[in-house]
Amino acid sequence: MTLKKYRAAVLAFCMALFLAGCRMQGEATGTEKDDLKGIDIEEKDGKEVYSFEDKAGRQYEAELLADVPRCTYDFSYLKTDKKTGYKHYTDEENGVSSRVGIDVSEFQGEEIDWKKVKASGVEFVIIRLGYRAYGENGELVMDDMYEKNVKEAQDAGLEVGVYFFSQAISPAEAVEEAEYVLKHIRGYDIDGPVVYDTEDIEYSDARTDRNTRQEFTNYCKVFCDTIESGGYEPMIYSNMKWMARTLIMEELTDYDFWYADYHVVPQCPYKYKIWQYSETGEVPGITGGVNLNLWFQEDEEE
Repeated sequence: MTLKKYRAAVLAFCMALFLAGCRMQGEATGTEKDDLKGIDIEEKDGKEVYSFEDKAGRQYEAELLADVPRCTYDFSYLKTDKKTGYKHYTDEENGVSSRVGIDVSEFQGEEIDWKKVKASGVEFVIIRLGYRAYGENGELVMDDMYEKNVKEAQDAGLEVGVYFFSQAISPAEAVEEAEYVLKHIRGYDIDGPVVYDTEDIEYSDARTDRNTRQEFTNYCKVFCDTIESGGYEPMIYSNMKWMARTLIMEELTDYDFWYADYHVVPQCPYKYKIWQYSETGEVPGITGGVNLNLWFQEDEEE
């Protein structure tokens, strides 16, 4: 091989490495479906397993569950608006598009300019209605800004959903939480999802620390069924670790999920409806960071 050909071969090899790195680190491009979904699947001991990492960078493996519906989104269609920083997804061939959204609580402060939020391109918001306290008594607490946020967001023309942070340790408490939510959404036109938020409390003791996987799963079902019987659309908030290690996903296939994952491409192999993709978003009208979301819409659902 001549020196000129050798240099050309080296240059081509380096360029291939560079493009592969861009695909893994930057905006998803190309048609390699597993890479585009952020999912690394391999066979071990006769089972399919996938790997993922949490937001602290800790690595995990879990068995891929055959009876749980798979994610079918093709993230080559994922784009980021250079002006707003909001993500968008449009797959015309399969009739899937997206809506831009945020979620807020009292931690976003007392003064949100909802007209500016709407004008920036945000279409929906999921507002924290309240929570159950960590302590032994587990009192139900209304978010200080719930009523103000719901009223002003709706006045600005945003579609509104709500979420409730659970600390239920019995089916009766899960029902109590759902009924508390229903009581406080009756006076508003809540047309977005009503979400059950149950999470791992890593840096504090919680009254749910001794809940089993079956109990956590049962409380999801009890809450969602109560909400649905009240005439609203229930949903479950979760991240990949919670899906893989805490919830029994085979028992929750009748429910929609709001999935939290702050990687460039989500790592979840299972079906979900909303992707919370950032906890440090910047939105006009809101001071400080805010969570950003993408709500996938299929033609038959619009």
